Amino acid sequence: MVTELIGRACAKINMFLRVTGRRGDGYHELDSVFLPVSLADEIRVEIRAASEPSVIVNCNLPELARNKNNLAARAARAFMSEFDLSAKVLINLEKHIPVGAGLGGGSSDAATILCMMAAAAQLTDDESAGRLRRLALPLGADVPFFLDPRPSRVTGIGERIAALEGVPRIPIVIAVPPFEVSTAAIFRALEPAGWSGAAPAAHLEALARGKIAPEHLVNDLAAVAIAQFPEILRLKGLLEDSGARAAQMSGSGGAIFGVFDSTDKAETAATRIRKRAPFATVFAATTLDSECDDEVA
Repeated sequence: MVTELIGRACAKINMFLRVTGRRGDGYHELDSVFLPVSLADEIRVEIRAASEPSVIVNCNLPELARNKNNLAARAARAFMSEFDLSAKVLINLEKHIPVGAGLGGGSSDAATILCMMAAAAQLTDDESAGRLRRLALPLGADVPFFLDPRPSRVTGIGERIAALEGVPRIPIVIAVPPFEVSTAAIFRALEPAGWSGAAPAAHLEALARGKIAPEHLVNDLAAVAIAQFPEILRLKGLLEDSGARAAQMSGSGGAIFGVFDSTDKAETAATRIRKRAPFATVFAATTLDSECDDEVA
């Protein structure tokens, strides 16, 4: 018997990303607002009964398929280990979210696979949901958010998630340079003098209403990333020149997003930026106001 499931794994942007401290184990503690966005990977999972657990990943990006320790495969193996299941799992992954861009694509894939496998095994009770959350964080700091992606304030190292109610959909343009940025390298280069601390309450209130101004979009990692990759600053400037109300780097980079007043203005800006920066990958998208469209079928 074969169980087949289809899901979508959405990207995210960090409206702000502030460093509040560093733990004894070296991990930085953050204050951030995560917004899921309409840009998403497509995932198909086939599960067959087997005497030994195994995972195969097929992907439109061959380098991900060749990496036997990619996040999608690790998530499936972790699920089977946690719930003492043996199956042959075939994952077909169609990547649309750029890799290593600060958009959370790999983390979203991992979380979506955890949820798909839980649905296939009919593990939908509260105890199983708690076990999924415990599985998620060791896979990556952003993975817990993507188990139930909705506008949220995320603190700690990613494990404390508080949903934000009433955040409207926001038209955006995402511009991604043609290189990957190492999250670990950016954090290593960040000095305590660059930590901005927790966000003021007024900034959170403005974001929740969709009244976004440049001073709200603080990213403590941006200066470090731009020092290593000046192209990021160029893309930020292009977004601002193309009508963005505000623009900022997402996560540890190198994707830059710009906030626009309408979807039409975002589409027009995306077309303009593609012409002026043909080296970049550019998306017109929107944030999502509740769950990412990642239903399992």
